[in-house]
Amino acid sequence: MDVFRCHVSRAVGLVVVLVCAVAGCTGSGSPGQDPSTRAEAQVPRASNELENDYLKVIANVLPSVVQIQAGRDLGSGVVYDSQGHIVTNAHVVGNEKTFKVTTANSEEPLTARLVYSYPAQDLAVVKLDRLPEGLAPARFAESKKVQVGRIVLAMGSPLGLSSSVTQGIVSATGRTVSEGGQGGGTGATIANMVQTSAAINPGNSGGALVDLDGQVIGIPTLAAADPDLGGTAPGIGFAIPSSMVRRIADQIVKEGRVTNSGRAALGITGRTVVDANFQPAGVAVVEVHSGGAADKAGIRPGDVITKVGSAGISTITSLAEALAVDRPGQRTTVTFQRDGAERTVGVTLGEQ
Repeated sequence: MDVFRCHVSRAVGLVVVLVCAVAGCTGSGSPGQDPSTRAEAQVPRASNELENDYLKVIANVLPSVVQIQAGRDLGSGVVYDSQGHIVTNAHVVGNEKTFKVTTANSEEPLTARLVYSYPAQDLAVVKLDRLPEGLAPARFAESKKVQVGRIVLAMGSPLGLSSSVTQGIVSATGRTVSEGGQGGGTGATIANMVQTSAAINPGNSGGALVDLDGQVIGIPTLAAADPDLGGTAPGIGFAIPSSMVRRIADQIVKEGRVTNSGRAALGITGRTVVDANFQPAGVAVVEVHSGGAADKAGIRPGDVITKVGSAGISTITSLAEALAVDRPGQRTTVTFQRDGAERTVGVTLGEQ
Protein backbone atom coordinates (compact mmCIF):
# COMPACT_ATOMS: atom_id res chain seq x y z
CA MET A 1 0.00 0.00 0.00
CA ASP A 2 1.04 3.61 -0.44
CA VAL A 3 2.67 5.59 2.30
CA PHE A 4 0.43 8.47 3.24
CA ARG A 5 1.33 12.04 4.13
CA CYS A 6 0.47 12.76 7.72
CA HIS A 7 0.40 15.74 10.02
CA VAL A 8 1.42 15.53 13.67
CA SER A 9 -0.55 17.98 15.75
CA ARG A 10 1.89 18.34 18.64
CA ALA A 11 5.54 19.27 18.60
CA VAL A 12 7.87 16.34 19.05
CA GLY A 13 10.08 16.31 22.12
CA LEU A 14 12.68 13.56 22.01
CA VAL A 15 14.36 12.30 25.14
CA VAL A 16 16.87 9.49 24.81
CA VAL A 17 17.84 7.62 27.93
CA LEU A 18 20.79 5.26 27.80
CA VAL A 19 21.13 2.71 30.59
CA CYS A 20 24.30 0.65 30.79
CA ALA A 21 24.68 -2.15 33.34
CA VAL A 22 28.15 -3.67 33.50
CA ALA A 23 28.66 -6.74 35.68
CA GLY A 24 31.77 -6.86 37.80
CA CYS A 25 32.26 -3.13 38.24
CA THR A 26 31.97 -3.47 42.01
CA GLY A 27 35.18 -5.49 42.13
CA SER A 28 33.71 -8.98 42.40
CA GLY A 29 35.15 -11.82 40.37
CA SER A 30 38.48 -13.57 40.15
CA PRO A 31 41.32 -11.90 42.05
CA GLY A 32 43.67 -10.01 39.80
CA GLN A 33 41.32 -10.03 36.80
CA ASP A 34 41.17 -6.69 35.04
CA PRO A 35 37.68 -5.17 35.59
CA SER A 36 37.53 -4.03 31.97
CA THR A 37 38.13 -7.61 30.86
CA ARG A 38 35.28 -8.84 33.04
CA ALA A 39 32.99 -6.12 31.64
CA GLU A 40 33.84 -7.06 28.07
CA ALA A 41 33.14 -10.69 28.85
CA GLN A 42 29.58 -9.79 29.85
CA VAL A 43 28.73 -7.91 26.62
CA PRO A 44 28.26 -10.98 24.40
CA ARG A 45 26.03 -12.57 27.03
CA ALA A 46 23.77 -9.48 27.19
CA SER A 47 23.74 -9.30 23.42
CA ASN A 48 22.82 -12.97 23.14
CA GLU A 49 20.00 -12.57 25.66
CA LEU A 50 18.48 -9.70 23.67
CA GLU A 51 18.90 -11.63 20.44
CA ASN A 52 17.18 -14.62 22.01
CA ASP A 53 14.30 -12.36 23.06
CA TYR A 54 13.95 -11.18 19.47
CA LEU A 55 13.99 -14.73 18.13
CA LYS A 56 11.41 -15.90 20.67
CA VAL A 57 9.02 -13.04 19.92
CA ILE A 58 9.36 -13.47 16.17
CA ALA A 59 8.76 -17.24 16.41
CA ASN A 60 5.66 -16.70 18.56
CA VAL A 61 4.06 -13.73 16.82
CA LEU A 62 4.99 -13.92 13.14
CA PRO A 63 2.55 -16.83 12.51
CA SER A 64 -0.24 -14.42 13.56
CA VAL A 65 0.70 -11.88 10.88
CA VAL A 66 -0.71 -12.43 7.38
CA GLN A 67 -0.43 -10.92 3.93
CA ILE A 68 -3.63 -9.56 2.39
CA GLN A 69 -4.15 -9.10 -1.31
CA ALA A 70 -6.98 -6.71 -2.10
CA GLY A 71 -7.36 -6.47 -5.85
CA ARG A 72 -3.92 -5.49 -7.13
CA ASP A 73 -2.76 -4.08 -3.78
CA LEU A 74 -0.94 -5.84 -0.97
CA GLY A 75 -1.07 -5.15 2.74
CA SER A 76 -0.85 -6.94 6.06
CA GLY A 77 -3.20 -8.15 8.75
CA VAL A 78 -3.21 -9.71 12.22
CA VAL A 79 -5.14 -12.84 13.21
CA TYR A 80 -7.62 -11.58 15.79
CA ASP A 81 -9.29 -14.76 17.04
CA SER A 82 -9.57 -18.50 16.47
CA GLN A 83 -12.70 -18.05 14.31
CA GLY A 84 -10.64 -16.63 11.45
CA HIS A 85 -11.21 -12.91 11.96
CA ILE A 86 -8.30 -10.77 10.82
CA VAL A 87 -7.90 -7.09 11.72
CA THR A 88 -6.22 -4.72 9.28
CA ASN A 89 -6.40 -1.13 8.03
CA ALA A 90 -9.43 0.16 6.15
CA HIS A 91 -7.09 1.55 3.49
CA VAL A 92 -5.71 -1.97 2.95
CA VAL A 93 -9.12 -3.40 2.05
CA GLY A 94 -10.16 -0.31 0.10
CA ASN A 95 -13.37 -0.92 -1.79
CA GLU A 96 -12.82 -4.67 -2.14
CA LYS A 97 -15.16 -7.24 -0.59
CA THR A 98 -13.13 -10.43 -1.11
CA PHE A 99 -9.43 -11.06 -0.55
CA LYS A 100 -6.60 -13.52 -0.82
CA VAL A 101 -4.85 -14.09 2.49
CA THR A 102 -1.52 -15.85 2.90
CA THR A 103 -0.85 -17.14 6.41
CA ALA A 104 2.40 -18.43 7.83
CA ASN A 105 1.13 -22.01 7.64
CA SER A 106 -0.59 -21.95 4.25
CA GLU A 107 1.26 -22.73 1.03
CA GLU A 108 -1.55 -21.33 -1.10
CA PRO A 109 -3.53 -18.13 -0.48
CA LEU A 110 -6.80 -18.54 1.38
CA THR A 111 -9.98 -16.65 0.51
CA ALA A 112 -11.55 -14.17 2.88
CA ARG A 113 -14.46 -11.76 2.86
CA LEU A 114 -14.98 -8.32 4.33
CA VAL A 115 -16.90 -8.19 7.60
CA TYR A 116 -16.85 -4.41 8.01
CA SER A 117 -14.63 -1.45 7.21
CA TYR A 118 -14.49 1.65 9.41
CA PRO A 119 -12.52 4.33 7.51
CA ALA A 120 -12.97 6.98 10.24
CA GLN A 121 -10.51 5.00 12.40
CA ASP A 122 -8.79 3.32 9.42
CA LEU A 123 -9.62 -0.16 10.71
CA ALA A 124 -11.34 -3.15 9.11
CA VAL A 125 -12.00 -6.80 9.83
CA VAL A 126 -12.02 -9.62 7.26
CA LYS A 127 -12.81 -13.27 7.88
CA LEU A 128 -11.26 -16.36 6.38
CA ASP A 129 -13.67 -18.65 4.52
CA ARG A 130 -11.75 -21.69 5.74
CA LEU A 131 -9.66 -22.10 8.89
CA PRO A 132 -6.19 -23.50 8.23
CA GLU A 133 -4.41 -25.69 10.75
CA GLY A 134 -2.34 -23.89 13.32
CA LEU A 135 -4.09 -20.53 12.99
CA ALA A 136 -2.66 -18.52 15.89
CA PRO A 137 -4.47 -15.43 17.22
CA ALA A 138 -2.19 -12.61 18.40
CA ARG A 139 -2.21 -11.24 21.94
CA PHE A 140 -3.05 -7.55 22.25
CA ALA A 141 -1.55 -5.39 25.00
CA GLU A 142 -3.18 -2.58 26.98
CA SER A 143 -2.18 0.69 25.32
CA LYS A 144 -1.86 2.53 28.65
CA LYS A 145 1.09 0.29 29.54
CA VAL A 146 3.08 1.29 26.43
CA GLN A 147 6.12 3.33 27.42
CA VAL A 148 8.42 5.58 25.41
CA GLY A 149 11.76 3.87 24.82
CA ARG A 150 10.36 0.36 24.76
CA ILE A 151 11.87 -1.90 22.08
CA VAL A 152 9.35 -2.92 19.42
CA LEU A 153 9.29 -5.02 16.25
CA ALA A 154 7.16 -4.19 13.20
CA MET A 155 5.94 -7.28 11.34
CA GLY A 156 4.24 -7.37 7.99
CA SER A 157 4.72 -7.51 4.23
CA PRO A 158 6.53 -4.34 3.15
CA LEU A 159 6.72 -4.06 -0.65
CA GLY A 160 5.20 -7.54 -0.84
CA LEU A 161 8.04 -9.15 1.14
CA SER A 162 5.96 -11.34 3.43
CA SER A 163 6.97 -12.13 7.01
CA SER A 164 9.40 -9.21 7.23
CA VAL A 165 10.52 -7.78 10.58
CA THR A 166 12.02 -4.37 11.43
CA GLN A 167 13.16 -3.13 14.82
CA GLY A 168 12.94 0.17 16.70
CA ILE A 169 11.57 1.77 19.83
CA VAL A 170 8.41 3.54 20.90
CA SER A 171 9.36 7.14 20.13
CA ALA A 172 6.23 8.78 21.56
CA THR A 173 2.63 8.08 22.49
CA GLY A 174 -0.56 10.12 22.28
CA ARG A 175 0.05 11.53 18.81
CA THR A 176 -2.90 12.86 16.83
CA VAL A 177 -2.26 12.16 13.16
CA SER A 178 -4.16 12.92 9.96
CA GLU A 179 -3.50 10.71 6.97
CA GLY A 180 -3.92 11.93 3.43
CA GLY A 181 -6.97 11.07 1.40
CA GLN A 182 -4.94 10.61 -1.77
CA GLY A 183 -3.12 7.49 -2.90
CA GLY A 184 -5.51 5.14 -1.15
CA GLY A 185 -5.66 6.84 2.26
CA THR A 186 -8.96 7.22 4.10
CA GLY A 187 -8.25 10.79 5.21
CA ALA A 188 -8.85 9.73 8.82
CA THR A 189 -7.70 11.77 11.80
CA ILE A 190 -6.68 9.37 14.56
CA ALA A 191 -5.87 10.24 18.17
CA ASN A 192 -3.50 8.58 20.65
CA MET A 193 -1.33 6.93 18.03
CA VAL A 194 1.96 5.25 18.88
CA GLN A 195 4.99 6.77 17.19
CA THR A 196 7.85 4.37 16.42
CA SER A 197 11.29 4.40 14.86
CA ALA A 198 10.74 0.90 13.43
CA ALA A 199 10.61 1.14 9.64
CA ILE A 200 7.05 1.38 8.29
CA ASN A 201 7.06 0.81 4.54
CA PRO A 202 4.30 0.34 1.93
CA GLY A 203 2.75 -3.06 2.67
CA ASN A 204 3.39 -2.86 6.43
CA SER A 205 -0.04 -1.28 6.86
CA GLY A 206 -2.35 -3.50 8.90
CA GLY A 207 0.47 -5.59 10.36
CA ALA A 208 1.69 -5.80 13.94
CA LEU A 209 3.83 -3.56 16.15
CA VAL A 210 4.95 -5.92 18.89
CA ASP A 211 6.82 -5.54 22.18
CA LEU A 212 9.32 -8.02 23.58
CA ASP A 213 6.57 -9.62 25.67
CA GLY A 214 5.13 -10.83 22.38
CA GLN A 215 2.06 -8.60 22.57
CA VAL A 216 0.69 -6.40 19.81
CA ILE A 217 0.80 -2.78 20.98
CA GLY A 218 -0.46 -1.30 17.72
CA ILE A 219 -1.34 -1.70 14.04
CA PRO A 220 1.24 0.07 11.82
CA THR A 221 -0.72 2.44 9.61
CA LEU A 222 1.41 5.15 8.04
CA ALA A 223 4.75 6.88 7.88
CA ALA A 224 5.30 10.61 8.15
CA ALA A 225 6.01 12.46 4.92
CA ASP A 226 8.55 15.26 4.62
CA PRO A 227 7.38 17.76 1.99
CA ASP A 228 10.90 19.19 1.68
CA LEU A 229 12.36 15.77 0.89
CA GLY A 230 9.45 14.77 -1.29
CA GLY A 231 9.09 11.42 0.46
CA THR A 232 8.75 9.71 3.81
CA ALA A 233 10.58 10.95 6.87
CA PRO A 234 12.92 8.12 7.97
CA GLY A 235 12.25 6.67 11.40
CA ILE A 236 8.85 8.30 11.95
CA GLY A 237 6.00 5.83 11.69
CA PHE A 238 2.65 5.59 13.43
CA ALA A 239 0.50 2.72 14.69
CA ILE A 240 -3.12 2.66 15.86
CA PRO A 241 -2.97 1.74 19.58
CA SER A 242 -4.02 -1.77 20.51
CA SER A 243 -6.79 -0.67 22.88
CA MET A 244 -8.51 1.21 20.06
CA VAL A 245 -7.99 -1.77 17.74
CA ARG A 246 -9.67 -4.06 20.25
CA ARG A 247 -12.53 -1.61 20.87
CA ILE A 248 -13.39 -1.36 17.19
CA ALA A 249 -12.62 -4.98 16.22
CA ASP A 250 -14.69 -6.41 19.10
CA GLN A 251 -17.75 -4.46 17.91
CA ILE A 252 -17.27 -5.55 14.31
CA VAL A 253 -16.88 -9.22 15.28
CA LYS A 254 -19.90 -9.19 17.60
CA GLU A 255 -22.24 -6.74 15.83
CA GLY A 256 -21.01 -6.74 12.25
CA ARG A 257 -20.45 -2.99 12.45
CA VAL A 258 -19.23 -0.21 14.76
CA THR A 259 -21.95 0.73 17.21
CA ASN A 260 -19.91 2.89 19.62
CA SER A 261 -17.02 4.68 17.95
CA GLY A 262 -15.94 6.77 20.92
CA ARG A 263 -15.23 9.56 18.42
CA ALA A 264 -16.68 13.01 19.04
CA ALA A 265 -18.58 14.83 16.29
CA LEU A 266 -19.89 18.35 15.80
CA GLY A 267 -22.51 17.29 13.27
CA ILE A 268 -21.57 19.52 10.35
CA THR A 269 -20.22 19.36 6.82
CA GLY A 270 -17.53 21.99 6.40
CA ARG A 271 -14.76 23.29 4.18
CA THR A 272 -11.59 25.28 4.75
CA VAL A 273 -11.80 29.00 3.94
CA VAL A 274 -8.91 31.40 3.32
CA ASP A 275 -8.36 35.07 4.15
CA ALA A 276 -7.34 37.94 1.88
CA ASN A 277 -3.77 36.61 1.87
CA PHE A 278 -4.97 33.15 0.82
CA GLN A 279 -4.07 31.71 4.22
CA PRO A 280 -6.37 29.17 5.96
CA ALA A 281 -8.67 31.14 8.23
CA GLY A 282 -11.30 28.71 9.52
CA VAL A 283 -13.93 26.15 8.62
CA ALA A 284 -17.05 27.34 6.87
CA VAL A 285 -20.19 25.41 7.81
CA VAL A 286 -21.73 24.08 4.61
CA GLU A 287 -24.40 21.89 6.18
CA VAL A 288 -25.68 21.38 9.72
CA HIS A 289 -26.89 17.84 10.41
CA SER A 290 -30.38 17.87 11.88
CA GLY A 291 -30.41 16.99 15.57
CA GLY A 292 -26.60 17.05 15.80
CA ALA A 293 -24.43 18.94 18.29
CA ALA A 294 -24.05 22.04 16.11
CA ASP A 295 -27.77 22.13 15.31
CA LYS A 296 -28.69 22.02 19.00
CA ALA A 297 -26.17 24.80 19.73
CA GLY A 298 -27.62 27.12 17.09
CA ILE A 299 -24.73 26.97 14.61
CA ARG A 300 -25.89 27.67 11.05
CA PRO A 301 -24.65 27.17 7.49
CA GLY A 302 -22.39 30.09 6.58
CA ASP A 303 -20.83 30.37 10.04
CA VAL A 304 -17.02 30.15 10.03
CA ILE A 305 -15.63 28.14 12.95
CA THR A 306 -12.35 29.51 14.31
CA LYS A 307 -12.00 27.72 17.66
CA VAL A 308 -13.16 24.58 19.49
CA GLY A 309 -12.47 24.85 23.19
CA SER A 310 -9.01 26.40 23.39
CA ALA A 311 -7.84 24.94 20.06
CA GLY A 312 -7.59 27.34 17.15
CA ILE A 313 -9.27 26.11 13.96
CA SER A 314 -7.87 27.15 10.58
CA THR A 315 -8.56 24.10 8.39
CA ILE A 316 -10.92 21.14 8.21
CA THR A 317 -7.97 18.97 9.30
CA SER A 318 -7.35 21.05 12.43
CA LEU A 319 -11.07 20.75 13.26
CA ALA A 320 -10.85 16.97 12.91
CA GLU A 321 -7.76 16.91 15.13
CA ALA A 322 -9.44 19.02 17.81
CA LEU A 323 -12.46 16.71 17.87
CA ALA A 324 -10.29 13.55 17.81
CA VAL A 325 -9.03 14.18 21.34
CA ASP A 326 -12.54 14.83 22.70
CA ARG A 327 -15.29 12.35 23.55
CA PRO A 328 -19.01 12.09 22.74
CA GLY A 329 -21.09 13.80 25.41
CA GLN A 330 -18.24 16.13 26.36
CA ARG A 331 -19.15 19.76 26.90
CA THR A 332 -17.04 22.35 25.07
CA THR A 333 -17.31 25.72 23.33
CA VAL A 334 -17.29 26.63 19.65
CA THR A 335 -16.22 30.09 18.50
CA PHE A 336 -17.31 31.25 15.05
CA GLN A 337 -17.77 34.28 12.84
CA ARG A 338 -21.27 35.27 11.70
CA ASP A 339 -22.05 38.45 9.74
CA GLY A 340 -18.68 39.92 10.74
CA ALA A 341 -19.18 39.34 14.46
CA GLU A 342 -17.53 36.71 16.66
CA ARG A 343 -19.74 34.46 18.74
CA THR A 344 -19.08 31.65 21.19
CA VAL A 345 -21.63 28.98 22.13
CA GLY A 346 -21.60 25.96 24.40
CA VAL A 347 -21.82 22.59 22.65
CA THR A 348 -22.38 19.04 23.86
CA LEU A 349 -20.49 16.90 21.35
CA GLY A 350 -22.22 14.08 19.54
CA GLU A 351 -20.79 10.84 18.18
CA GLN A 352 -19.35 10.22 14.76
